[in-house]
Amino acid sequence: MAVQNRRGLGGVIYLVLAVFAGSYFTFAAVQGDYGTFARVAIHAEAATLTEERDRLAAELAEMQNLTRRLSDEFLDLDLLDQQTRDVLGYMRADEIAIR
Repeated sequence: MAVQNRRGLGGVIYLVLAVFAGSYFTFAAVQGDYGTFARVAIHAEAATLTEERDRLAAELAEMQNLTRRLSDEFLDLDLLDQQTRDVLGYMRADEIAIR
């Protein structure tokens, strides 16, 4: 009788260990560092960073265009006049400032 109890107890211990290992690996696959939730968060962050990169690239292109338009090789007088008015606050003698 003692041998049958020992075999039954060994099977139960094996079953408990198998369930515990399965639960651990399932939990790690869902909430671990490389799990499903982490993957979703990484994809969301990647999308946000891609949008920011595209916005900064457009801003850089605009600044490069303005810089080229104010360079010695290509001088845009209208842009120079606008920048003089905006940055330095200049105005012509025949203009009236309304605030």
